[in-house]
Amino acid sequence: MSEIRPAPVLGGESLLFLTDEQLRQGIEAMFFAYRGFTADPDRILSELAYGRAHHRAIHFINRAPGTTVNNLLALLGVTKQSLNRVLRTLIEDGLVESRVGKVDKRERHLFLTEKGKALEAKLSDAQRARMRAAYKDAGPDAVAGFRKVLEAMMDADMRRAYKKLRDTSS
Repeated sequence: MSEIRPAPVLGGESLLFLTDEQLRQGIEAMFFAYRGFTADPDRILSELAYGRAHHRAIHFINRAPGTTVNNLLALLGVTKQSLNRVLRTLIEDGLVESRVGKVDKRERHLFLTEKGKALEAKLSDAQRARMRAAYKDAGPDAVAGFRKVLEAMMDADMRRAYKKLRDTSS
């Protein structure tokens, strides 16, 4: 396995040169890491006949209780039809509550029920355990570098949404 080496410092900046093979290995590592990251929640979700779209909706409703359907649409980047199908199931199954907006009656604000919060905790606990173990093994410098790489892979709109969500939960 080849090593990634920083280039000499030029003009005060260290440049990182990667071969196509190193980039391919990084892409493959992302695929396998994502598979591992989603494996535990997928098992839990499959018992309920839910998929990853249900998980993402539950996650972001938990992170921003009272969020509107339009905000959730923007965060998830899915079609209204797709999100409505997911929300309808979650509402019918008693995991999500939809409330009419107090200011704008056309808005629907979304909240997890106690049952929804319990499922979200179960799903997140599994992912937190995997992340905690990986972060512990990698060390603090790797964790900071990993976050920096992930943020750099986001397009500008995604990065803004991510930072907004992160800043509102601090």
